[in-house]
Amino acid sequence: MSDGPASPTARILLVEDSETQALQLRHMLQTNGFAVDWQATAEAALDTLNTGLPDLVIADYHLPGMNGDELSRQMRLNVRTRAIPVIMLTEERAVERQGLESGADAYISKAAEQDLIILRIRALLRRRAAPDIKEGREGPSFSTFRRARLMVVDDSATRRAHLQDLLNREGYEVTLASASAEALRLVSRPGASWDCILVNILSSSFDGIELCRQLNTYRGLAPLPGMELPSFSIVGLGNEDGGDTLARAFAVGADDVVPATAEPDAMRVRIRALVRRKLLQDENWRIEAELRERELAVERAKAEAASAEARASLAGALAKANFELEQANHRLRDTQAKLVQAAKMASLGELVAGIAHEINNPLAFIMAHQGTVQRLLNDIAAKVPSELGLERSLAKTLERVGAMKLGLGRIQELVLNLRRFSRLDEGGFQTVNVRESIETVLALLGHRLGTRIDIRRHYGGAPDLYCSPALLNQVVMNIIGNAADAISGTGAIAIETSSDETTYTIQISDTGPGIPPEMRERIFEPFFTTKPVGSGTGLGLAIAYSVVEAHRGTIAVDEGPLGGARFTVKIPRQNVE
Repeated sequence: MSDGPASPTARILLVEDSETQALQLRHMLQTNGFAVDWQATAEAALDTLNTGLPDLVIADYHLPGMNGDELSRQMRLNVRTRAIPVIMLTEERAVERQGLESGADAYISKAAEQDLIILRIRALLRRRAAPDIKEGREGPSFSTFRRARLMVVDDSATRRAHLQDLLNREGYEVTLASASAEALRLVSRPGASWDCILVNILSSSFDGIELCRQLNTYRGLAPLPGMELPSFSIVGLGNEDGGDTLARAFAVGADDVVPATAEPDAMRVRIRALVRRKLLQDENWRIEAELRERELAVERAKAEAASAEARASLAGALAKANFELEQANHRLRDTQAKLVQAAKMASLGELVAGIAHEINNPLAFIMAHQGTVQRLLNDIAAKVPSELGLERSLAKTLERVGAMKLGLGRIQELVLNLRRFSRLDEGGFQTVNVRESIETVLALLGHRLGTRIDIRRHYGGAPDLYCSPALLNQVVMNIIGNAADAISGTGAIAIETSSDETTYTIQISDTGPGIPPEMRERIFEPFFTTKPVGSGTGLGLAIAYSVVEAHRGTIAVDEGPLGGARFTVKIPRQNVE
């Protein structure tokens, strides 16, 4: 990875009690592209961590109150802050071990060159981001506990043996390599994983700086399927005060440079800090990966719940649409039935009126001539001598002519009733004599009523009602006709009218079997009938309901005083526009 300028978004928390030194360090860091927050005490720095996390912390070892090593220790105890890199600043080399063991990642002397400080900061920030783990590839594997795995690359067998003994005492698994080719082969081996690789950058048999560059490049390569993502620290073993060599090592990707001649304790502490940081970083990556997976699972669950809710909503909307469609179809069938019946009744009215008119003309002609014939026969009977023996024939002829007059009178009455029922010459609403209208209906239904049904009349209402005469006749005819059909054998039908200031009531009761309660809500539905197939259309009461509704009235059915059904029609006593 290249050692380019740090991201301008990289934010550093500087903890320094000396205002003069803080200003100098702040100026240096901002000049190199870092954003800097400054706190004078460790306590104030911990409070700052509650509001926002920096990318790196630089803390003086000696602080008023809580020291820098305790600040580092407190940060390592918290899951949110334990992976934040910490650089310890001090003038005392004696406290380096204490600072590193408290959790700091690097120790820098305040007297160090600015370039060295910047190199250290950039090296720590270089690996702060989690690796890009592609779908279908495994990231670093973690178990409950494992020993850290280190590799030592040095062409000196003596130094290799010395470092192996030193690191084994720390509990690390150590692998040795004497050349760069061997090191690269071990790193690229399937299933291999490393936590830290120590490279002798001053080796005489291979280019240590180039090997660091290649190892750093390998860290940035995407792994093959089934391989763990390369994630390890690179430590250069050389001279920390090597000037150009030190800068080149950091530039090619080294995370730290440890003097090859360092005391064993110093060597152990420096490597321990690097390995600790690497393991903490891996653990944080694992936690972040689990959190991302949980967030994805939550998002998937939310998406599935939203999808299920959408499906349920769609199903509900579809059910509602189907219900509304069924209602619309029901209304359409109802309207169609009403239109058919209306057309049928209009046609019937025209037919009745036409028949009545056509019958009335020849009827008047016949009745006029019948009277003339009767008068002539009476004159002949008075003038013919008895000796001719025609008295008996004339008497019989006169009897027949009288019977014809009676039949013609009944035909004339039937025509009159037909004209009254159709009322085609009386369109719209008008004042109607209720008793006369009901009697007209009874006359028309006389052939169905006969002598087997007793009609009981109770006309207690006002004589006149403002309504549509033809429609009123139709309602009464349908109800009385149904009652006559329902009565088996002999029986009775009671017709009662009553009125008050606002309502005109007509009640029709019969002695039939009545209508069961569960059917009373349906008898006004179009095409619903209790009659045998072919005996009724199921439209009579539906049309009656529509007629009453058109008059802004009500029609209901219950059990009547005669034991059968009772229909109650209530019509407002007011002009209907």
